[in-house]
Amino acid sequence: MMDSEERAAAVFNATFVRPAKFYLSGFSNIPYVKYYFIFLCFVYVFTVLGNGLLLSMICLIKTLHTPRYMIVFNLAVTDLFGSTALIPKLLDTFLFNNRYIVYEACLSYMFFVFFLLSVQSWTLVTMAYDRFVAICFPLKYHSMVTKPSIGVMLLSVWASLLSLVAFTVGLIDRLSFCGSTVVKSFFCDHAPVYLLACNDSSLNNIMAYVAFIIVLILPLILIVLTYVGISVALSRIASAQERLKALRTCTSHLIIVAIFFLPILGTNIAAVTSTLHPNARIINSSLTHTIPALLNPIVYSLKTEEVLISIKKLYKRNRLNNFTSSKL
Repeated sequence: MMDSEERAAAVFNATFVRPAKFYLSGFSNIPYVKYYFIFLCFVYVFTVLGNGLLLSMICLIKTLHTPRYMIVFNLAVTDLFGSTALIPKLLDTFLFNNRYIVYEACLSYMFFVFFLLSVQSWTLVTMAYDRFVAICFPLKYHSMVTKPSIGVMLLSVWASLLSLVAFTVGLIDRLSFCGSTVVKSFFCDHAPVYLLACNDSSLNNIMAYVAFIIVLILPLILIVLTYVGISVALSRIASAQERLKALRTCTSHLIIVAIFFLPILGTNIAAVTSTLHPNARIINSSLTHTIPALLNPIVYSLKTEEVLISIKKLYKRNRLNNFTSSKL
């Protein structure tokens, strides 16, 4: 006869259900919703162009081969890959009505979207560290912020977040989906997927909160603390003009932080504290995942004097080379 553990295992195996596919429901009862997805298509095109241009500039312009622009390069890469992980599949799902997604593909989709979002978040922390050292310890900047040190920081971010997101997404594999397989979101979102499970998903719920704290709350706290330190350092500078000049070097970073954190925190807080309509959640979440990646290269191209000067030099050099070659 089977003992109690074997009987429990047999019952579990009999009731454990892993669906072949999930169904992404997307919006409900919104007329002309296809125009919204066409808008996201244009967002993706300009995101690729903007981030591709920024990556090309950093590669081609030697004066931008600095630790600071290693971080900018990393942000542009995650913006580009993050949008590519999300938007093309989103357009295929809803513009071409391919709403069924294979179980394994759904988990992969979830992993890449959240992993790249997490790396974006911690890249902003690395940027804050760069500005903190530059303003608070200007004499030690070149010894503290070096290419090897920034490289180690960025590699640590990628490795640690890879483990966190892989573990969080991997926990879904232990769930049984014996009921509905309709995911009430525009992609394989974490909470809408694990909440469909029939068996105990408390560990998934705990990891959702842990990931939320590590990916969003902790980075924001660290960024705020760096700017508290920057504010204290600036208050000790006698000249108001020097304070303003130092603060301007932080403008681009502050804009990107606001664009990234405020919408995503607002969406998550609203979802927890009140009943957020699924359509509102989808709009807020989709814009939160796509608009920052579109605006980041614009902010760094138009707001950073160093980049503008470098672009002008590159343009003049190319014109001179073209003029010289035409004369030969």
